[in-house]
Amino acid sequence: MFTPHHRSTGSRRTRLAVGALLGAAVLAVPVAAHAAPGAGAPAAVAPLSAAPLGAAAAGLDDPAKKDIAMQIVSSAENSSLDWKAQYKYIEDIDDDRGYTAGIIGFCSGTGDMLDLVEYYTSVKPDNVLAKYLPALRKVNGTPSHKGLDPNFTKDWAKAASDSTFKQAQDHERDRVYFNPAVSRGKSDGVGTLGQFMYYDAIVMHGDGDDSTSFGGIRKRALSKAKPPSQGGNETTWLNAFLDARVWAMKQEEAHSDTSRVDTAQRVWLKKGNLALNTPLDWKVYGDSYHIG
Repeated sequence: MFTPHHRSTGSRRTRLAVGALLGAAVLAVPVAAHAAPGAGAPAAVAPLSAAPLGAAAAGLDDPAKKDIAMQIVSSAENSSLDWKAQYKYIEDIDDDRGYTAGIIGFCSGTGDMLDLVEYYTSVKPDNVLAKYLPALRKVNGTPSHKGLDPNFTKDWAKAASDSTFKQAQDHERDRVYFNPAVSRGKSDGVGTLGQFMYYDAIVMHGDGDDSTSFGGIRKRALSKAKPPSQGGNETTWLNAFLDARVWAMKQEEAHSDTSRVDTAQRVWLKKGNLALNTPLDWKVYGDSYHIG
């Protein structure tokens, strides 16, 4: 039986306004987690100047690295490394964004769930969620469930048994979150760890230009350092980016726990693990995890 996610304080991301576009097996064993398990083309690489060549040679879009990225994000978002169990996940976590669902937390109130169901319907018109499109359009931008209850959650879980729906979730995750992060990381000349930092930031904060979205975080970091593509040192730049990220997180009470940066990404950066190589050990919201 599927166990609902445990959402620790600070594990929920801030999303953009309505309509905004937010864009291999590796052994993974959580050491101590609350929740039971169950829980495009990138741009060309810019000149790397001061960036270590080894760090930039591989990217987060390598299948094994991408799987690692999904596990790490799931540890923060779902208190589980089993990210593939999350296709069927759906609940209202009382964050005024309606239903949160799927492998990246698509929300009925922020537009990306609507985009997902529209895409799913475009590739498979006769699907169990297509009938909810009018309601999803109406509740977009609100926390309302009007037109979705009482059967939307059951139908979502039913859709998750369809491989086409899983592929649709993968497609929207990549289009809205993953590919933009990798592309921007490569254009800034950062390696796999830096690309993951960008990805995690877009997942939590959205891909916008306001002060607490990815664009604002990057702009704040630029006031303190330069990315490798502009002649800066990669480690110095990533520290500045994480400083700006922590500032953005602290602007919202729900994100006041910054452990997904402090006891994970910052630890790997201090160790010089710019390629995000395993083994990886980290803590997030008090839980310990390991990927070997």
